[in-house]
Amino acid sequence: MNATALAVALCLASAVAYAAAAVAQERLARAGAARSARALLGNGAWWWSAVLNAAAALLHAAALRYGPLTLVQPLGALTLVAAVPLGARGSGRRVAATEWRGTLATVTGLGLLLLPASGPAPDDTLTLVEALAVSGTTAAVILVLTAVKDPRSGLRHATASGLASAAASALTQTVAVAGGRGGSLFSFRVVAVGLLVVVFAVGGMLLSQRAYRGGLGAPLAVVNLANPLAAAAIGMVLLGERLQGGAAGVLLAAAGALAAARGVLLLTRTPPVPTPSPAPAPVPGSAPAFTAPAPAAPRGALTPAHHR
Repeated sequence: MNATALAVALCLASAVAYAAAAVAQERLARAGAARSARALLGNGAWWWSAVLNAAAALLHAAALRYGPLTLVQPLGALTLVAAVPLGARGSGRRVAATEWRGTLATVTGLGLLLLPASGPAPDDTLTLVEALAVSGTTAAVILVLTAVKDPRSGLRHATASGLASAAASALTQTVAVAGGRGGSLFSFRVVAVGLLVVVFAVGGMLLSQRAYRGGLGAPLAVVNLANPLAAAAIGMVLLGERLQGGAAGVLLAAAGALAAARGVLLLTRTPPVPTPSPAPAPVPGSAPAFTAPAPAAPRGALTPAHHR
């Protein structure tokens, strides 16, 4: 198995684990269990989702050892393919037609991004200065996106989660490639970058947990869109990665980005799952809808009409 095929196989396994974790997080968010960090830490279901996220992250890190950022990150769209039907099944409903169209458009767009992104196994890594620059810039943008306290800020938190995951992936690739070359995993640069990976990975998971309060499809689509775009930017600016195919490859990637954006828009228009409304409370002083008939008078008893 060559490096590209191995990277794709690892990405598939990672996507399934991420999908299961996303569904678990969305259920917690809808149940109101994600209102505070203390509530999450005391919830066993959240720890299960954290284990799934950790397993997915390890598989993703292994994929980054064998494939470039521009190849590995778009494959995260497969998370959306698995998570939308899993979430619908968990809610006891069918996947809406709009959800199918949005998912298909998003995945198709990211697939178009993937076509010109294939390349050789990664060779370059971030220097410590570059890693700090990426971390600082990403943290600043995340703060801007999450500064405003708005209950409808799910997509902004999803964007911030995607950026955090992209930064974590770029930093992870540096650790994986540096360690795979036979270098010391305990050098100052590798340890420092590894700590940054933990910060952004955990931060991305918490940001996505907040984003899922508004549902699963649209926030997860935004995460899967912001993540590969940001990672591709890092890969091309700092790691020397390039899209294949020249001008045609760039046009294909642009078409993919537009299709994926269209898919996200469709997912944001998906109607919410209807919840049964409680029966209306009786209005004080109103007659009940049904009254039991009065019991029949015993034979021989006097009724008001018989009194004189």
